Amino acid sequence: MARHGGVHHGYFLPAEGASDRAEALFSFSSLAAYEQYRARFGVDPEFVAADRIRDESGCVLRYERTFMRPLLPTD
Repeated sequence: MARHGGVHHGYFLPAEGASDRAEALFSFSSLAAYEQYRARFGVDPEFVAADRIRDESGCVLRYERTFMRPLLPTD
């Protein structure tokens, strides 16, 4: 992921409660870096392959994006 301009922090599942939701956390140095990452979808062979796996497996039922900022400074 770092070579695509961001940091992948992992995939997270609920410890209890509803089990139909998972979170994948990524961070980027700027909105511009994120936009460059998103521009690769549909073009970059790795991204196309990942999309194909997702689509063929049916493992993603809903896709939402949320933009957050750190609560505490990251020095």
